[in-house]
Amino acid sequence: MEWEDDAFVLAARAHGETGAIVDLLTAERGRFVVHVAGGASRRMKPFLQAGARVIARYRARVSEQLGAATLEPVGEGPSALFDDPLALSGLAAAASVAAGALPEREPHPGAYLAFESLIGALAHPDIWPAVFVRFEAGLLQDLGFGLDLSRCAATGSTDDLIYVSPRTGRAVSRTAGKPYADRLLALPPFLLSAQGGLSPGDIRAGLDITGHFLAQFVFAPLNRPLPPARVWLIDRLTDAERL
Repeated sequence: MEWEDDAFVLAARAHGETGAIVDLLTAERGRFVVHVAGGASRRMKPFLQAGARVIARYRARVSEQLGAATLEPVGEGPSALFDDPLALSGLAAAASVAAGALPEREPHPGAYLAFESLIGALAHPDIWPAVFVRFEAGLLQDLGFGLDLSRCAATGSTDDLIYVSPRTGRAVSRTAGKPYADRLLALPPFLLSAQGGLSPGDIRAGLDITGHFLAQFVFAPLNRPLPPARVWLIDRLTDAERL
């Protein structure tokens, strides 16, 4: 079995004295775990950081094997963010969510494109937290648990949608949701439209929505909590008054 694909590094850990086990998000094959000879070397370590973009060339004798890969770095990678610890926290959180949520060796091109979009947004401090929320919403969509924010679940109306049902992931209008407001999730306008501006509390509301459904539908069935890196990101965004 052999292939070559564009990929992002999600995680890497040392294996043996010189190698590394690397978790990749590939464009065409989804999440793929590979062995990289020499991955523990000083030369390779910068290319094995979460978010690094690479061209992966993979080979295994049979498809069930772990298999070996060589990685060719593309672009500057995460080093471009070293002066922005908050953006690096966003990158680490996105990589850990993708690594934990995506099944291995199953194509998820939507997840790859969402991750790519987030990587491109991280250089823009004013917008990347909203793009992070959209990344998680896109991940849910690609896994079959997409939010339905097109119309009110109760009335079918497309107007004044301000809530999300925590049970179904469907939007609820102000009027229909008023009697149950304390049990519904707040729906920030930016999730309804790319033109929706950001107000205080909107990023928090968006993270509450995606976090709720990731926990309920993706991580709970695996008997795992949301990744610690995502929890730390919310703490750091709170400290930076970015929520």
